[in-house]
Amino acid sequence: MWNKAGIFFLVLFLFSNTKSISQNTIKIQSTAVPFMLISPDARSGGMGNLSIAMTPEANDLFGNTSKLPWMNEKSGFLINYTPWLKDLGLNDVYLASMGYYKKLDDKSAINSSLRFFSLGNITFSDENGTELPSTKPSEFSLDFGYSFLLSEQFSFGTTLRYIHSKLVQGSLLNSNINYRAGNTLAADVSLFYKQNENMQGFHGGIVLSNLGGKISYSNETTNKYFIPANIGIGLAYLNKFDKENSVEFGVDVNRLLVPAYPTANTNGERDQYFSQSVVSSWFNSFTSKYGPPMGESLRASIGIEYNYSNQFYLRGGYLYEDQSRGNGQYFTLGTSFQYLNNKFNISYLVPSGGGLSRNPLSNTLRFGSIFYF
Repeated sequence: MWNKAGIFFLVLFLFSNTKSISQNTIKIQSTAVPFMLISPDARSGGMGNLSIAMTPEANDLFGNTSKLPWMNEKSGFLINYTPWLKDLGLNDVYLASMGYYKKLDDKSAINSSLRFFSLGNITFSDENGTELPSTKPSEFSLDFGYSFLLSEQFSFGTTLRYIHSKLVQGSLLNSNINYRAGNTLAADVSLFYKQNENMQGFHGGIVLSNLGGKISYSNETTNKYFIPANIGIGLAYLNKFDKENSVEFGVDVNRLLVPAYPTANTNGERDQYFSQSVVSSWFNSFTSKYGPPMGESLRASIGIEYNYSNQFYLRGGYLYEDQSRGNGQYFTLGTSFQYLNNKFNISYLVPSGGGLSRNPLSNTLRFGSIFYF
């Protein structure tokens, strides 16, 4: 059972008129299905969620699928598991993912993946303290993608995505609104650049993700919520000391392409917010009316990976985001080892802060396995 106050905020976050936000001078870029912004794999989790331009790995089907044609292995299956908010004592909240890629030839690849986010068992109560039936909200996304080489240095990838979000169903807390699961479609497009054939030197990447329709949780309201459309740019550099030892450095910068919720309702600003088309909202997120200052809207990751003979890896990283994006600021560590055609990844989020400022994701472990064919 979750803390009722926490659950009340969690579930009503999308459904309320966000009065708490309107009293805050910070421009909040709130979205539905925020689990789509969580990096599900243990490799990037060990480098502060860094992934866009790093050397190709099977887990790139969650980050930058345009890298998959550069894979040495013809195909691979992978699974990842992340216990979520473990530091708050929650044992039934987790993010699980699985995926598969296959190279069709030396120039193209296909992939498919599934992400499943469980929010645990939640028990509600009415204003009199009477317990209502419990529920187990969950969300998932199902992807299908295709990627191919544009040249000896560039590759391109595209992904189609189905998103399903079941938070609550039926009426809630004597509300007159009937809630239902939300569904929408989205797409990713990505590009990858490598300087040299053996991956030595610089790499670059860009990813436009979650470009899709709004999502609604009720037939009884015209308000539909934006999903977390995002643009990410990455740069990495790989230095190979010899045949067995190499070190790679990288940095990613991400920005939401979502308009900020208006801090006031003058001149029908909230109606204007919900009436925006999806495409116009991407551009409006850069305007002074709907977009927070550039420094407040960015999330940055920096990381390093040491590779010994493609069998043992050590990783470290740091993630920074402004308070308007969640105020996530923490260090990560990671390692992995490969035995025959199997690779095992693990990452750890280092505890940060104390008391009320303690990061709720502290002590989070991510586990992942890749089985190459």
